[in-house]
Amino acid sequence: MSTKLVGAAAVILDAEGRILLVKHNYGKFNWEIPGGLSEKDESAEDTAKREVFEETGLEVTVGRLTGVYYESAHDMHHFAFICTINDNQEPQPDAKEVTECKYFSIDDLPRPISDFTVKRIQEALNPNYTHLFHNIGPRQWFE
Repeated sequence: MSTKLVGAAAVILDAEGRILLVKHNYGKFNWEIPGGLSEKDESAEDTAKREVFEETGLEVTVGRLTGVYYESAHDMHHFAFICTINDNQEPQPDAKEVTECKYFSIDDLPRPISDFTVKRIQEALNPNYTHLFHNIGPRQWFE
């Protein structure tokens, strides 16, 4: 029996409304919202909290669920949440997986970034968007 993969990611804004992104040191060295795979006996909410802490050192409160994305190629569900930072901390890259973490204007996102990352950001920040469930295909890259 195969185990279905679950991942969770956090959409985090600063006081100016900029989005926190992390730059990975693997794959396409892409910019991404903080997140990753769930561990055994871990909820999607707890995964988002742990991954944000591991990648940026930030402790967050998980808020509204903004989307559930099913990726059939990996039989995986990705959860996206709006999260808020506890105690006015500054993000610091973990140096194991993340080389940089910075805030960016929504209108000026860095490259390379995937269409999947942009989609999750746009849907999370659209207060009128109510469609939670999505199927996603192979990622397209904005270089």
